[in-house]
Amino acid sequence: MFVKSRGEHASKHVLSKNLALLLCFASFCAGMFFSNRTWMVPDAKGIPWTSRTGGKQFVDYDRNLVVKNEGNSSGDISGSQHSILTMDKAISDLEIKLMASRAERETIQKDPMMSDGVKNIESTLKRKYFMVIGINTAFSSRKRRDSVRATWMPQAEKRKKLEEEKGIIIRFVIGHSSTSGGILDKAIEAEEKLHGDFLRLQHVEGYLELSAKTKTYFATAVSLWDAEFYVKVDDDIHVNLATLGVTLARHSKKPRVYIGCMKSGPVLARKGVKYHEPEYWKFGEAGNKYFRHATGQLYAISKDLATYIFINQKLVQLLNEALVLVVRCMCSNRSSNFIYLLVPPVIIVMLCLRNVLHKYANEDVSLGAWFIGLDVEHVDDRRLCCGTPPDCEWKAQAGNICAASFDWRCSGICRSVERIMEVHERCGEDKNALWSANFVQTIRTSS
Repeated sequence: MFVKSRGEHASKHVLSKNLALLLCFASFCAGMFFSNRTWMVPDAKGIPWTSRTGGKQFVDYDRNLVVKNEGNSSGDISGSQHSILTMDKAISDLEIKLMASRAERETIQKDPMMSDGVKNIESTLKRKYFMVIGINTAFSSRKRRDSVRATWMPQAEKRKKLEEEKGIIIRFVIGHSSTSGGILDKAIEAEEKLHGDFLRLQHVEGYLELSAKTKTYFATAVSLWDAEFYVKVDDDIHVNLATLGVTLARHSKKPRVYIGCMKSGPVLARKGVKYHEPEYWKFGEAGNKYFRHATGQLYAISKDLATYIFINQKLVQLLNEALVLVVRCMCSNRSSNFIYLLVPPVIIVMLCLRNVLHKYANEDVSLGAWFIGLDVEHVDDRRLCCGTPPDCEWKAQAGNICAASFDWRCSGICRSVERIMEVHERCGEDKNALWSANFVQTIRTSS
Protein backbone atom coordinates (compact mmCIF):
# COMPACT_ATOMS: atom_id res chain seq x y z
CA MET A 1 0.00 0.00 0.00
CA PHE A 2 1.47 3.36 -1.03
CA VAL A 3 0.97 6.35 1.27
CA LYS A 4 0.55 9.90 0.08
CA SER A 5 2.11 12.83 1.82
CA ARG A 6 -0.20 14.32 4.44
CA GLY A 7 -1.36 10.87 5.35
CA GLU A 8 -3.64 10.29 2.41
CA HIS A 9 -3.93 6.82 1.00
CA ALA A 10 -3.60 5.92 -2.72
CA SER A 11 -5.65 2.74 -2.52
CA LYS A 12 -7.78 3.86 -5.45
CA HIS A 13 -4.99 3.19 -7.90
CA VAL A 14 -3.43 0.12 -6.28
CA LEU A 15 -4.72 -3.44 -6.56
CA SER A 16 -3.84 -5.36 -3.38
CA LYS A 17 -2.43 -8.88 -3.62
CA ASN A 18 -5.36 -10.42 -1.74
CA LEU A 19 -7.87 -8.73 -4.05
CA ALA A 20 -5.92 -9.87 -7.12
CA LEU A 21 -5.86 -13.47 -5.90
CA LEU A 22 -9.56 -13.33 -5.03
CA LEU A 23 -10.37 -11.92 -8.49
CA CYS A 24 -8.30 -14.64 -10.16
CA PHE A 25 -10.02 -17.40 -8.15
CA ALA A 26 -13.47 -15.92 -8.83
CA SER A 27 -12.74 -15.69 -12.56
CA PHE A 28 -11.50 -19.29 -12.55
CA CYS A 29 -14.67 -20.53 -10.82
CA ALA A 30 -16.87 -18.48 -13.15
CA GLY A 31 -15.12 -19.89 -16.19
CA MET A 32 -15.54 -23.44 -14.94
CA PHE A 33 -19.20 -22.85 -14.08
CA PHE A 34 -20.26 -21.25 -17.34
CA SER A 35 -18.42 -23.82 -19.42
CA ASN A 36 -21.13 -26.28 -18.25
CA ARG A 37 -18.88 -29.21 -19.11
CA THR A 38 -16.19 -29.45 -16.48
CA TRP A 39 -13.60 -32.04 -17.46
CA MET A 40 -16.03 -33.63 -19.88
CA VAL A 41 -15.04 -34.96 -23.26
CA PRO A 42 -16.53 -32.65 -25.90
CA ASP A 43 -18.81 -34.27 -28.41
CA ALA A 44 -17.07 -34.33 -31.75
CA LYS A 45 -20.07 -35.59 -33.71
CA GLY A 46 -21.25 -33.37 -36.47
CA ILE A 47 -17.88 -31.66 -36.85
CA PRO A 48 -16.52 -32.21 -40.33
CA TRP A 49 -12.76 -32.57 -40.44
CA THR A 50 -10.02 -34.20 -42.40
CA SER A 51 -6.49 -35.01 -41.42
CA ARG A 52 -3.68 -37.37 -42.15
CA THR A 53 -1.82 -39.21 -39.44
CA GLY A 54 0.66 -41.94 -40.32
CA GLY A 55 -0.71 -42.00 -43.86
CA LYS A 56 -4.24 -42.86 -42.64
CA GLN A 57 -7.25 -40.60 -43.31
CA PHE A 58 -9.96 -39.66 -40.83
CA VAL A 59 -13.25 -38.37 -42.28
CA ASP A 60 -16.68 -37.55 -40.83
CA TYR A 61 -19.38 -38.83 -43.24
CA ASP A 62 -23.10 -38.05 -42.85
CA ARG A 63 -22.58 -36.82 -39.26
CA ASN A 64 -21.38 -40.28 -38.19
CA LEU A 65 -17.76 -40.11 -37.17
CA VAL A 66 -15.74 -42.89 -38.79
CA VAL A 67 -12.09 -43.42 -37.97
CA LYS A 68 -10.30 -45.59 -40.50
CA ASN A 69 -7.43 -47.13 -38.61
CA GLU A 70 -6.50 -50.72 -39.50
CA GLY A 71 -10.13 -51.76 -39.71
CA ASN A 72 -11.10 -50.33 -36.30
CA SER A 73 -13.87 -47.66 -36.11
CA SER A 74 -15.31 -45.59 -33.30
CA GLY A 75 -18.27 -43.25 -32.91
CA ASP A 76 -16.47 -40.70 -30.69
CA ILE A 77 -13.09 -39.05 -30.51
CA SER A 78 -11.58 -37.33 -27.53
CA GLY A 79 -11.04 -33.60 -27.37
CA SER A 80 -7.27 -34.04 -27.22
CA GLN A 81 -7.29 -36.19 -30.37
CA HIS A 82 -9.41 -33.60 -32.13
CA SER A 83 -6.95 -30.85 -31.16
CA ILE A 84 -4.00 -32.90 -32.42
CA LEU A 85 -5.74 -33.60 -35.72
CA THR A 86 -6.70 -29.97 -36.16
CA MET A 87 -3.10 -28.94 -35.53
CA ASP A 88 -1.93 -31.57 -38.01
CA LYS A 89 -4.19 -30.10 -40.66
CA ALA A 90 -2.85 -26.61 -39.95
CA ILE A 91 0.72 -27.88 -40.29
CA SER A 92 -0.19 -29.53 -43.58
CA ASP A 93 -1.62 -26.26 -44.89
CA LEU A 94 1.54 -24.40 -43.86
CA GLU A 95 3.70 -27.00 -45.60
CA ILE A 96 1.74 -26.52 -48.81
CA LYS A 97 2.04 -22.72 -48.58
CA LEU A 98 5.77 -23.02 -47.88
CA MET A 99 6.27 -25.22 -50.94
CA ALA A 100 4.30 -22.77 -53.08
CA SER A 101 6.34 -19.86 -51.73
CA ARG A 102 9.61 -21.66 -52.49
CA ALA A 103 8.48 -22.44 -56.00
CA GLU A 104 7.48 -18.81 -56.55
CA ARG A 105 10.83 -17.60 -55.24
CA GLU A 106 12.72 -19.95 -57.56
CA THR A 107 10.67 -18.62 -60.48
CA ILE A 108 11.51 -15.03 -59.54
CA GLN A 109 15.22 -15.82 -59.20
CA LYS A 110 15.27 -17.33 -62.68
CA ASP A 111 13.75 -14.16 -64.16
CA PRO A 112 16.45 -11.40 -64.17
CA MET A 113 13.99 -8.50 -64.31
CA MET A 114 11.82 -9.79 -61.45
CA SER A 115 14.91 -10.68 -59.41
CA ASP A 116 16.25 -7.12 -59.65
CA GLY A 117 12.90 -5.77 -58.45
CA VAL A 118 12.89 -8.04 -55.41
CA LYS A 119 16.47 -7.03 -54.55
CA ASN A 120 15.49 -3.36 -54.70
CA ILE A 121 12.55 -3.95 -52.36
CA GLU A 122 14.70 -5.93 -49.92
CA SER A 123 17.37 -3.24 -49.91
CA THR A 124 14.71 -0.61 -49.13
CA LEU A 125 13.33 -2.65 -46.26
CA LYS A 126 16.81 -3.25 -44.83
CA ARG A 127 17.83 0.41 -45.20
CA LYS A 128 19.33 1.97 -42.08
CA TYR A 129 18.75 5.64 -41.36
CA PHE A 130 20.63 8.11 -39.22
CA MET A 131 17.72 9.81 -37.47
CA VAL A 132 13.95 10.09 -37.59
CA ILE A 133 12.52 13.50 -36.68
CA GLY A 134 8.88 13.62 -35.65
CA ILE A 135 7.38 17.12 -35.53
CA ASN A 136 4.53 17.12 -33.04
CA THR A 137 1.58 19.01 -34.48
CA ALA A 138 -2.17 19.50 -34.08
CA PHE A 139 -5.18 19.86 -36.37
CA SER A 140 -5.30 23.61 -35.80
CA SER A 141 -1.60 24.17 -36.62
CA ARG A 142 -1.70 24.36 -40.42
CA LYS A 143 0.00 27.78 -40.46
CA ARG A 144 2.74 26.53 -38.16
CA ARG A 145 3.40 23.58 -40.45
CA ASP A 146 3.59 25.84 -43.48
CA SER A 147 6.07 28.12 -41.67
CA VAL A 148 8.28 25.12 -40.85
CA ARG A 149 8.10 23.96 -44.47
CA ALA A 150 9.12 27.44 -45.61
CA THR A 151 12.21 27.56 -43.36
CA TRP A 152 14.17 24.59 -41.99
CA MET A 153 12.31 21.54 -43.36
CA PRO A 154 13.36 20.53 -46.92
CA GLN A 155 10.52 19.96 -49.36
CA ALA A 156 9.69 17.69 -52.28
CA GLU A 157 12.81 16.36 -54.04
CA LYS A 158 15.14 17.85 -51.43
CA ARG A 159 13.37 15.93 -48.66
CA LYS A 160 13.65 12.74 -50.70
CA LYS A 161 17.34 13.48 -51.28
CA LEU A 162 17.75 14.06 -47.54
CA GLU A 163 16.37 10.60 -46.83
CA GLU A 164 18.43 8.83 -49.49
CA GLU A 165 21.78 10.61 -49.05
CA LYS A 166 21.80 11.60 -45.38
CA GLY A 167 19.44 9.04 -43.87
CA ILE A 168 17.26 11.69 -42.23
CA ILE A 169 13.49 11.17 -42.08
CA ILE A 170 11.26 14.15 -41.20
CA ARG A 171 7.50 13.83 -40.67
CA PHE A 172 4.74 15.83 -39.03
CA VAL A 173 3.23 13.56 -36.38
CA ILE A 174 -0.52 13.57 -35.79
CA GLY A 175 -3.21 11.09 -34.81
CA HIS A 176 -6.94 11.11 -35.54
CA SER A 177 -9.87 13.15 -34.32
CA SER A 178 -12.45 11.79 -31.90
CA THR A 179 -14.89 11.53 -34.83
CA SER A 180 -13.02 9.31 -37.25
CA GLY A 181 -13.34 10.42 -40.86
CA GLY A 182 -14.57 13.88 -39.86
CA ILE A 183 -13.67 17.24 -41.33
CA LEU A 184 -10.43 17.47 -39.33
CA ASP A 185 -9.14 14.13 -40.60
CA LYS A 186 -10.14 14.99 -44.17
CA ALA A 187 -8.22 18.26 -43.96
CA ILE A 188 -5.06 16.39 -42.90
CA GLU A 189 -5.58 13.83 -45.67
CA ALA A 190 -5.79 16.65 -48.23
CA GLU A 191 -2.63 18.23 -46.81
CA GLU A 192 -0.89 14.85 -46.93
CA LYS A 193 -1.74 14.46 -50.63
CA LEU A 194 -0.23 17.88 -51.26
CA HIS A 195 3.01 17.48 -49.27
CA GLY A 196 3.36 13.79 -48.32
CA ASP A 197 5.11 14.62 -45.05
CA PHE A 198 2.81 13.18 -42.36
CA LEU A 199 3.10 10.23 -40.00
CA ARG A 200 -0.42 9.29 -38.91
CA LEU A 201 -0.70 7.54 -35.56
CA GLN A 202 -3.30 5.19 -34.13
CA HIS A 203 -4.07 7.79 -31.51
CA VAL A 204 -6.93 10.17 -30.68
CA GLU A 205 -5.65 13.74 -30.50
CA GLY A 206 -6.05 15.78 -27.33
CA TYR A 207 -3.85 18.08 -25.24
CA LEU A 208 -4.16 15.85 -22.18
CA GLU A 209 -3.06 12.87 -24.30
CA LEU A 210 0.41 14.12 -25.24
CA SER A 211 2.15 11.45 -23.14
CA ALA A 212 0.21 8.70 -24.91
CA LYS A 213 0.95 10.34 -28.27
CA THR A 214 4.68 10.46 -27.50
CA LYS A 215 4.71 6.78 -26.60
CA THR A 216 2.79 5.87 -29.76
CA TYR A 217 5.10 8.02 -31.90
CA PHE A 218 8.31 6.34 -30.77
CA ALA A 219 6.75 2.87 -30.98
CA THR A 220 5.47 3.58 -34.52
CA ALA A 221 8.68 5.23 -35.74
CA VAL A 222 10.96 2.42 -34.58
CA SER A 223 8.69 -0.13 -36.27
CA LEU A 224 8.81 1.75 -39.60
CA TRP A 225 12.41 2.95 -39.79
CA ASP A 226 15.62 1.41 -38.48
CA ALA A 227 17.51 4.48 -37.31
CA GLU A 228 20.23 5.36 -34.81
CA PHE A 229 18.24 8.19 -33.23
CA TYR A 230 14.59 9.15 -32.87
CA VAL A 231 13.84 12.83 -32.28
CA LYS A 232 10.71 14.60 -31.11
CA VAL A 233 10.34 18.29 -32.03
CA ASP A 234 7.53 20.80 -31.50
CA ASP A 235 6.16 22.65 -34.53
CA ASP A 236 6.94 26.12 -33.14
CA ILE A 237 10.73 25.93 -32.79
CA HIS A 238 13.55 26.48 -35.26
CA VAL A 239 15.97 23.63 -36.02
CA ASN A 240 19.33 23.59 -37.79
CA LEU A 241 19.42 20.04 -39.18
CA ALA A 242 23.16 19.81 -39.85
CA THR A 243 24.04 21.02 -36.36
CA LEU A 244 21.48 18.66 -34.82
CA GLY A 245 22.92 15.76 -36.82
CA VAL A 246 26.51 16.52 -35.80
CA THR A 247 25.42 16.84 -32.16
CA LEU A 248 23.72 13.45 -32.17
CA ALA A 249 26.49 11.75 -34.17
CA ARG A 250 28.92 12.34 -31.29
CA HIS A 251 26.83 9.93 -29.20
CA SER A 252 26.21 7.36 -31.89
CA LYS A 253 28.34 4.63 -30.33
CA LYS A 254 26.49 4.78 -27.01
CA PRO A 255 23.86 2.04 -26.55
CA ARG A 256 21.24 3.86 -24.44
CA VAL A 257 21.41 7.64 -24.62
CA TYR A 258 18.82 10.32 -23.84
CA ILE A 259 19.77 13.74 -25.24
CA GLY A 260 18.21 17.12 -24.60
CA CYS A 261 18.27 20.22 -22.41
CA MET A 262 17.89 18.66 -18.99
CA LYS A 263 15.80 20.54 -16.47
CA SER A 264 14.05 20.01 -13.16
CA GLY A 265 11.03 22.28 -12.99
CA PRO A 266 8.62 22.73 -10.07
CA VAL A 267 5.77 20.28 -9.51
CA LEU A 268 2.60 22.36 -9.76
CA ALA A 269 0.00 21.06 -7.30
CA ARG A 270 -2.61 23.81 -7.64
CA LYS A 271 -5.49 22.93 -9.94
CA GLY A 272 -6.35 25.17 -12.86
CA VAL A 273 -2.79 26.30 -13.62
CA LYS A 274 -0.93 25.35 -16.78
CA TYR A 275 1.13 22.17 -16.43
CA HIS A 276 -0.78 21.13 -13.30
CA GLU A 277 0.40 17.74 -12.04
CA PRO A 278 -2.49 15.67 -10.59
CA GLU A 279 -0.01 13.21 -9.09
CA TYR A 280 2.01 15.90 -7.35
CA TRP A 281 2.05 13.92 -4.08
CA LYS A 282 4.38 11.34 -5.63
CA PHE A 283 7.17 13.91 -5.76
CA GLY A 284 7.29 14.61 -2.03
CA GLU A 285 6.36 17.72 -0.12
CA ALA A 286 4.80 20.82 -1.66
CA GLY A 287 7.33 22.92 -3.56
CA ASN A 288 9.46 19.98 -4.66
CA LYS A 289 10.81 19.64 -8.18
CA TYR A 290 10.64 16.94 -10.82
CA PHE A 291 13.54 14.59 -11.48
CA ARG A 292 15.92 15.60 -14.26
CA HIS A 293 14.39 15.22 -17.71
CA ALA A 294 14.76 16.75 -21.17
CA THR A 295 12.60 19.77 -21.93
CA GLY A 296 9.77 18.90 -24.29
CA GLN A 297 10.58 21.27 -27.16
CA LEU A 298 13.22 18.90 -28.57
CA TYR A 299 14.82 15.69 -27.35
CA ALA A 300 16.37 12.60 -28.90
CA ILE A 301 16.70 8.98 -27.81
CA SER A 302 18.79 6.15 -29.20
CA LYS A 303 17.36 3.10 -30.93
CA ASP A 304 17.59 0.88 -27.84
CA LEU A 305 15.36 3.23 -25.84
CA ALA A 306 12.86 3.61 -28.68
CA THR A 307 12.74 -0.19 -28.96
CA TYR A 308 12.12 -0.39 -25.20
CA ILE A 309 9.06 1.84 -25.61
CA PHE A 310 7.91 -0.18 -28.62
CA ILE A 311 8.12 -3.50 -26.75
CA ASN A 312 6.07 -2.18 -23.84
CA GLN A 313 3.49 -0.67 -26.20
CA LYS A 314 3.31 -3.89 -28.23
CA LEU A 315 2.90 -6.03 -25.11
CA VAL A 316 -0.38 -4.33 -24.22
CA GLN A 317 -1.61 -4.69 -27.81
CA LEU A 318 -0.76 -8.41 -27.83
CA LEU A 319 -2.66 -8.92 -24.57
CA ASN A 320 -5.71 -7.19 -26.04
CA GLU A 321 -5.52 -9.39 -29.13
CA ALA A 322 -5.14 -12.49 -26.92
CA LEU A 323 -8.28 -11.58 -24.97
CA VAL A 324 -10.24 -11.04 -28.20
CA LEU A 325 -9.05 -14.43 -29.48
CA VAL A 326 -10.07 -16.15 -26.25
CA VAL A 327 -13.52 -14.54 -26.33
CA ARG A 328 -14.01 -15.63 -29.94
CA CYS A 329 -13.07 -19.19 -29.04
CA MET A 330 -15.52 -19.11 -26.12
CA CYS A 331 -18.31 -17.99 -28.42
CA SER A 332 -17.59 -20.70 -30.98
CA ASN A 333 -19.09 -24.18 -30.79
CA ARG A 334 -15.65 -25.76 -30.56
CA SER A 335 -14.52 -24.05 -27.36
CA SER A 336 -13.18 -26.40 -24.69
CA ASN A 337 -12.45 -26.25 -20.99
CA PHE A 338 -8.88 -25.24 -21.80
CA ILE A 339 -10.12 -21.99 -23.38
CA TYR A 340 -12.15 -21.14 -20.28
CA LEU A 341 -9.11 -21.75 -18.10
CA LEU A 342 -7.17 -19.16 -20.14
CA VAL A 343 -9.59 -16.33 -19.31
CA PRO A 344 -8.58 -15.62 -15.67
CA PRO A 345 -4.80 -15.34 -16.24
CA VAL A 346 -5.25 -13.19 -19.34
CA ILE A 347 -7.55 -10.79 -17.47
CA ILE A 348 -5.23 -10.60 -14.47
CA VAL A 349 -2.16 -9.92 -16.64
CA MET A 350 -4.03 -7.20 -18.55
CA LEU A 351 -5.07 -5.53 -15.28
CA CYS A 352 -1.47 -5.55 -14.11
CA LEU A 353 0.11 -4.42 -17.40
CA ARG A 354 -2.44 -2.02 -18.87
CA ASN A 355 -0.19 0.91 -17.85
CA VAL A 356 3.28 -0.61 -18.15
CA LEU A 357 4.72 2.84 -18.91
CA HIS A 358 3.01 5.28 -16.58
CA LYS A 359 1.87 8.57 -18.10
CA TYR A 360 2.11 11.82 -16.15
CA ALA A 361 0.33 15.04 -17.09
CA ASN A 362 3.37 16.40 -18.96
CA GLU A 363 4.83 14.33 -21.78
CA ASP A 364 8.45 15.33 -21.18
CA VAL A 365 8.13 14.24 -17.54
CA SER A 366 6.57 10.96 -18.68
CA LEU A 367 9.47 10.21 -21.04
CA GLY A 368 12.01 10.94 -18.31
CA ALA A 369 10.09 8.70 -15.90
CA TRP A 370 10.18 5.76 -18.33
CA PHE A 371 13.98 5.76 -18.25
CA ILE A 372 14.38 5.95 -14.47
CA GLY A 373 15.81 2.69 -13.23
CA LEU A 374 17.35 1.89 -16.62
CA ASP A 375 21.04 2.12 -17.44
CA VAL A 376 20.62 5.29 -19.53
CA GLU A 377 23.10 8.09 -20.12
CA HIS A 378 21.50 11.52 -19.82
CA VAL A 379 23.20 14.09 -22.06
CA ASP A 380 22.55 17.76 -21.27
CA ASP A 381 23.38 19.79 -24.40
CA ARG A 382 22.43 23.49 -24.29
CA ARG A 383 22.75 23.85 -28.07
CA LEU A 384 19.35 22.18 -28.23
CA CYS A 385 17.63 25.04 -26.39
CA CYS A 386 19.08 28.37 -27.46
CA GLY A 387 17.02 31.52 -27.25
CA THR A 388 15.74 33.45 -30.25
CA PRO A 389 17.67 36.50 -31.55
CA PRO A 390 19.80 38.05 -30.30
CA ASP A 391 20.90 34.97 -28.28
CA CYS A 392 21.21 32.45 -31.11
CA GLU A 393 22.54 35.17 -33.43
CA TRP A 394 25.41 36.05 -31.10
CA LYS A 395 26.30 32.38 -30.72
CA ALA A 396 26.24 31.87 -34.49
CA GLN A 397 28.58 34.83 -35.00
CA ALA A 398 30.94 33.30 -32.45
CA GLY A 399 30.93 30.02 -34.37
CA ASN A 400 28.68 28.16 -31.94
CA ILE A 401 25.63 27.55 -34.11
CA CYS A 402 22.57 26.37 -32.20
CA ALA A 403 20.77 23.17 -33.09
CA ALA A 404 17.40 24.54 -31.92
CA SER A 405 16.07 27.95 -30.90
CA PHE A 406 12.89 29.03 -29.08
CA ASP A 407 11.60 31.32 -26.33
CA TRP A 408 11.41 29.72 -22.90
CA ARG A 409 8.56 31.98 -21.77
CA CYS A 410 6.39 30.74 -24.65
CA SER A 411 7.64 27.11 -24.61
CA GLY A 412 8.39 27.73 -28.28
CA ILE A 413 8.96 30.72 -30.56
CA CYS A 414 6.52 33.41 -29.50
CA ARG A 415 4.19 34.07 -32.45
CA SER A 416 6.15 31.46 -34.40
CA VAL A 417 4.17 31.82 -37.64
CA GLU A 418 5.24 35.47 -37.94
CA ARG A 419 8.74 35.20 -36.42
CA ILE A 420 10.23 31.85 -37.46
CA MET A 421 11.45 33.27 -40.80
CA GLU A 422 13.34 36.00 -38.95
CA VAL A 423 14.91 33.41 -36.65
CA HIS A 424 15.84 31.30 -39.68
CA GLU A 425 17.53 34.22 -41.43
CA ARG A 426 19.45 35.43 -38.38
CA CYS A 427 20.28 32.10 -36.69
CA GLY A 428 20.12 29.58 -39.52
CA GLU A 429 23.20 27.61 -40.60
CA ASP A 430 24.74 27.88 -44.06
CA LYS A 431 22.53 26.59 -46.87
CA ASN A 432 25.12 24.01 -47.87
CA ALA A 433 25.88 22.87 -44.31
CA LEU A 434 23.38 20.02 -44.39
CA TRP A 435 24.45 18.66 -47.76
CA SER A 436 28.17 18.87 -46.99
CA ALA A 437 27.86 17.35 -43.51
CA ASN A 438 29.37 13.90 -43.05
CA PHE A 439 27.76 12.33 -40.00
CA VAL A 440 29.71 9.09 -40.44
CA GLN A 441 33.01 11.01 -40.30
CA THR A 442 31.76 12.81 -37.19
CA ILE A 443 31.06 9.46 -35.55
CA ARG A 444 34.58 8.19 -36.31
CA THR A 445 36.20 11.41 -35.05
CA SER A 446 34.23 11.43 -31.78
CA SER A 447 34.95 7.75 -31.15
